[in-house]
Parts: sequence; C-alpha cells; structure tokens
Amino acid sequence: MHILENNNGLKMTSPQNTAPILVTGATGYIASWVIQKLLQQGHHVHATVRDLNKKSGFAHLEKIAAQSTGTLKLFKANLLEKNSFDEAMQGCEIVLHMASPFVVTNFKDAVKDIIEPAVLGTENVLNSVNQTESVERVVVTSSIASTYSDAIDILKTENNAFDESHWNTSSSETHQPYPYSKVMAERKAWDMQKAQNRWDLICINPALVLGPSLTPNTQSGSVEVLQQFSNGMTLLGVPPMWNGIVDVRDVADAHIHAAFKADAQGRYIISGGTLSLLEMGKILRQNFGHKFPFPRNHLPKAAFKIFGPLVGFSKDFVELNMGYPIYFNADKSKQEFGIEYYNIESSLVEHFQQLLDDGVVKKYL
Repeated sequence: MHILENNNGLKMTSPQNTAPILVTGATGYIASWVIQKLLQQGHHVHATVRDLNKKSGFAHLEKIAAQSTGTLKLFKANLLEKNSFDEAMQGCEIVLHMASPFVVTNFKDAVKDIIEPAVLGTENVLNSVNQTESVERVVVTSSIASTYSDAIDILKTENNAFDESHWNTSSSETHQPYPYSKVMAERKAWDMQKAQNRWDLICINPALVLGPSLTPNTQSGSVEVLQQFSNGMTLLGVPPMWNGIVDVRDVADAHIHAAFKADAQGRYIISGGTLSLLEMGKILRQNFGHKFPFPRNHLPKAAFKIFGPLVGFSKDFVELNMGYPIYFNADKSKQEFGIEYYNIESSLVEHFQQLLDDGVVKKYL
C-alpha cells in the first residue's frame, strides 16, 4: 500500500490502481453501500455472492458499476467451504469481510444456523488471507453485540456507555446465540491476526443499522423490527428496551476509513445514538400518522415475565434486557475517522418510507 496525505493531514493508505479490493457478502445491506462508494471512487472491486445465477440479487450492483469509474467483478463463494474465497482474493491488498448470517429469531439450530456460519466463515476467509501474499489489511464487520450480551451489562460500565474496551462475556449457544456468534467470530479474527505479522485487522462494530437500502431485496434485523411496528404485533405496547442505532451510510463510511486510513487500528463502535422501541414508535407516528399500529406505550416488565415465553422471550432474557437503557461511546470513530453521524430519527423515517414504497410494509388500517 502507498501512504498519502489528504487535505486534513490524515495519512491514508491507497492501494495500487491495479489492486482490487475484495468485499465478501456483496449483496448485503451494508456491503452494497460499501461497494457503491468504492466503485464511485474508481476502485476495482472483487465481490463475492453465494449464487451467480441469482442475478436479481446483485443487479443493483451491476447497475452501479456501469455508472461508476470503478470496475466490479463477481465471484461465487460460500462461507462454509474451505478455499472458497481464494480466487476472489487473488491480487487484493485489502479484504472487507462483510458476509455473515443474520438470524436472530426463527432458527432451528443455533449452532448450525448462526454460530458455525459466523465463526467458520470468518476462519475460512482468513485462511484464504493467510494464503494470499498480497493482502495487507483486513476489515471485519462485527457488531456492538460483541461488546455486551444483555442490557443489564450497562450497569458494569464506568461511564454508562459501552466502548471498544468492552467484550461480550456472557452469551452462549443457548443464551443470546446471535450475540454469541458475533463475539466468537470477532475473537476468532483477532486470534488469527495475532498468529501472523503480514496483515493487520480492523473490526467495525455497528449498532442497529437503519437507513435507505440500495435494493428492495435486502434483509436485515432492522427490517424485521419495522415490520413488527407495522403489522400489529406491537399495537398493545412494546417492552421497555433500547437500541443503539446508526445510519447505514455511516457504517459504510466507517468501512472505507478502516480500509484506507494508515493508522486505523483495533475496534470501532459505530453508533449515532440510542432510541427506545417506544421512542421509535412515536417518531414513526409523527411522520406517518395513524394508518399503522405503532406502539403507544410500554408494556410492564412483569407482563413479559408471565407471557414472554409464549412469544419467544425467555424469563432470563426478560430479566436481563428489559428496563435498562443502553448507550454506546462512538468517540473513537468521530475523532479518528471524522464521522459526523446522520440524525438517527431521520434514518428511521427514511427507512420506513422506503419499506412502504417497496411494499415490504403495508398500511394496516
């Protein structure tokens, strides 16, 4: 990589013009934005998808590439297949590993459906990195779920906010398996990085991601939340729970900074602020009126202790996650990456409007 200085005096890395940049999980919600930004900056992008025959899944990327100065080359790769990423990685100096399962609910086997794809997928990609001499930097999309397991963990923090020094130490295969998959995958990445000295590692830890998608086909955890707001599931009220929230464009920018900023290092929490489920409902009602069953009140924690198991909330989950506002310290990303975060209320409204325009959510009344 070559070292340059931008107008702010920040040292940035710049790959050779001929060196492609690999993005895994190219059709993903965040990855699509990253690829768009790279292509518009004139980079050569190698992007992996699970099935090259499902062209509808990546048609938006090909359209973006046709209108950009950069170039896009697609490769088939599977997280659970060894050496699956070798071909796509050839000649790359930077690898953005963004492919990961997102299954928080409706899974049959936590280990097979969530944990193994995340951990083994990371291991397979980084094994390919170890075999590809050209790679100098890897950026892994992790999650704030790697910094804590349950909302009650906020009580253990010194400044009432999770930061990059915090780790999720209490999730397991049976308790919070999705956060467990994220922290185990990130720890696997750090273990593999420390076992060699050719490539460095940056981990991006975003909060719940909202904001416009580049394709109506995108699925994410935030879509599921917004669908529940619109289909009547939350009409009687929502649990007293809070989410760190960030705009997808900020998350994409963070990946770009992590890829090219020479002195970037470690983990970066990417969060624009915190909203409760009830606050989210109120914001949506203010903007979309009464044609949707947006929640109007909190249901008491005691009610979820009684009825929660019937709707998938274990008693442990209710006890450890309801009633504890959570906050995240994103100062490192602001200071080192210069990110000025989008207004998360606007991101929420923009995201819901797009889901409405795309027919993903429908008017209830």
